[in-house]
Amino acid sequence: MIAFLEGQLVEALPTQVVVEVQGVGYEVFIPLSSFDKLPAPGQRVRVLTHLAVREDAHVLYGFATAAERNLFRLLINTVNGVGPKLALNILSGMTPTAFRGAVAAGDVKALSRISGVGKKMAERLVVELKDKVGAAGAWEASSEQRAVSEADQRIHDAVLALVALDFKPAEAHDAVRAAQAMLGETATVEALVRAALKR
Repeated sequence: MIAFLEGQLVEALPTQVVVEVQGVGYEVFIPLSSFDKLPAPGQRVRVLTHLAVREDAHVLYGFATAAERNLFRLLINTVNGVGPKLALNILSGMTPTAFRGAVAAGDVKALSRISGVGKKMAERLVVELKDKVGAAGAWEASSEQRAVSEADQRIHDAVLALVALDFKPAEAHDAVRAAQAMLGETATVEALVRAALKR
């Protein structure tokens, strides 16, 4: 498995890039979300990759962030009828956080606005991924738009950890805020989670 490519960005199009690594040019298909994060051609780039092996070809798919690659893999490995091309369309139409939020909220209308995703596929995405996305997806999406300080980011991470342990988002937030009030703004995520669990 090729985990990533690091080298010179030779060519960049909205749907694919060519990365030269020690004299070899790799063609990599990417979503629009990754294209927006690329440097100018000629500069060094690191692209996270997923290698799909088919009977007729070995195809590399590339991503700017681990969140994009993780969602791509979740889509192609979990949802019936979603192949790499549709998974790239989904990533091009929505950020991973917004997608998880839409699935958690059952927002079929928002999902069906993505190119190539009709109402039936949107409903299938919600049904097949809701348990995997869970309450953490909704909480993460609700706070995505806020610019957060380091202290707020630690609160956010601690809340997500508690939600993953089956806390309700509101309860998790209250518990973490109380823990931070007790421990101070410099408290680590681990300390916040431990203090919140003791409450």
